[in-house]
Amino acid sequence: MKLTAFALTAAAIAATALLSACGSDKPAAPVEPGAYAEVNGLRMYYERHGVATDQPPLVLLHGALSGIGTDFGELIPQLSETREVIAIEQQAHGRTADIDRPLRTPQMADDTVALLGQLGIRQADILGYSMGAGVALDITLRHPDLVRKQILLSGGLGAEAMHPGLMEGMDELKPEHLHGSPFHTDYLKNAPRPEDFPQLVARVLDHDLNGMPSVSPEAARTIKTPTLTIIGDSDIVRPEHSVEMFRLFGGGIMGDTPAGLPNSQLAILPGTSHITAPHRPELLLPMIPAFLDAPVKDA
Repeated sequence: MKLTAFALTAAAIAATALLSACGSDKPAAPVEPGAYAEVNGLRMYYERHGVATDQPPLVLLHGALSGIGTDFGELIPQLSETREVIAIEQQAHGRTADIDRPLRTPQMADDTVALLGQLGIRQADILGYSMGAGVALDITLRHPDLVRKQILLSGGLGAEAMHPGLMEGMDELKPEHLHGSPFHTDYLKNAPRPEDFPQLVARVLDHDLNGMPSVSPEAARTIKTPTLTIIGDSDIVRPEHSVEMFRLFGGGIMGDTPAGLPNSQLAILPGTSHITAPHRPELLLPMIPAFLDAPVKDA
């Protein structure tokens, strides 16, 4: 999704400062050893944390330029205490090396579904952040039986989700603008070919500028999967857009009626930007399990 594009510019200016001030006193958890699967010509890296329970596993999908530890290092330890967590690194990101094909949301969704199939996962909950929210939404639209619940963190339906003008000048972003940011340092530490960082930046820019999918309101309205929509109050996603999404997913109704609360929920994190959204464990860790554990009401 194009929603990640402004995060790239912001990272070039202040990513390290923002992450250091995002409000958590806990250091990011060390990345656990993972495994690889051959998926659609891709040697795809994934990690499994926790143990299988009677609940579906929670699948974590990172944002553009990121990886498992970059985005979810502060969340995985506690989330995996009560459920299995499967975290995946997409094409050209983290420990998954690039291959000769464009980076596109439907392809990342296909790779993710194929990996889950190899792991024998028939149903899962999915949490996608930024670019990963677009992947999660694509999976839910095309494979509704696979997704029990979805959490869309700092994601939207298309370019209209963003504040106007945020894409201007993105084609001028250079890899060296990101040197020293967590995206760059984590890539150098984890990637099988650290010298491919410029290629990763090029893939993401091409994705954001030329390959952005757009989900129509009519398509979004067909989604019956319970959805928790989360943004920061200073996100690149407009609050109005998130409210619109919440309504399309069945929310925005009066809960103090016999019908009760809807299956979908909306949260706006105070004092939170796009980059810092996944780094607010003190806010996210209480609400994510509560949403996943809540019973699903019949439509």
